[in-house]
Amino acid sequence: MLVPDAKVALSTASVYPENTAAAFEIAGRLGYDGVEVMVWTDPVSQDIDALRRLSDYHGVPILAVHAPCLLITQRVWGTDPWTKLVRARAAAEKLGASAVVVHPPFRWQRQYARDFVQGIWRMADETGVRFAVENMYPWRYRDREVAAYAPDWDPTTEDYRHFTVDLSHVSTSRADALAMVERMGDRLAHVHLADGSGSAKDEHLIPGRGNQPCAELLERLARTGFDGHVVLEVNTRRSPGPVEREADLAEALAFTRLNLAAAPLGSKRR
Repeated sequence: MLVPDAKVALSTASVYPENTAAAFEIAGRLGYDGVEVMVWTDPVSQDIDALRRLSDYHGVPILAVHAPCLLITQRVWGTDPWTKLVRARAAAEKLGASAVVVHPPFRWQRQYARDFVQGIWRMADETGVRFAVENMYPWRYRDREVAAYAPDWDPTTEDYRHFTVDLSHVSTSRADALAMVERMGDRLAHVHLADGSGSAKDEHLIPGRGNQPCAELLERLARTGFDGHVVLEVNTRRSPGPVEREADLAEALAFTRLNLAAAPLGSKRR
């Protein structure tokens, strides 16, 4: 069996509406290798000292920091997008995380979008932390499609040093996940694992519950010796309660670990 060095982490967003502290507790109890901190409106997610205490208490390393680049986090760590990335990098360095996940700019952030590609290269040159730019998707409403991100929702159209692939976003964009991963090549540094059914809504289903090639991607990562992180970024907000939420997160972890243990080329899985 080929088992890569990749660690399997839980995004703190995966426990919503529970908070960041709950994510550390759940990740530790279920046996995740670490967490990715989604920096959002929860004050703990913005507090480096509080995050360090949670990591130490639960014995759960912080493997990545997701910069605050969502619509709901436009005022987290200020309003300047570059300041947000500088603070995300500083948080990653102080917490021992090896990656910062960043979205392409919104199209209305015109100056930021114009400078984004070169600016990400400049920031990557200043640190050992990987700035992994994530694929997004067109926004759709009925028969209309809006290009909400610039330079593009698909980061492989630009020259970035590192990429994050998100399979739920691939599903929403109705793109080919494995073809996108092929374009990313050895610059794929980070994976957001979740499933989708092709809905215009960004679903973040538990892997195996949609139509995305989650298992195939994991087996491919194993065969290519992927050494980045695989982060479960799933939506459990419709879980009836904490017991069901934890069961879903345990299932997601088991699915990921099973499929990361890939059979050698030429053999058959049993």
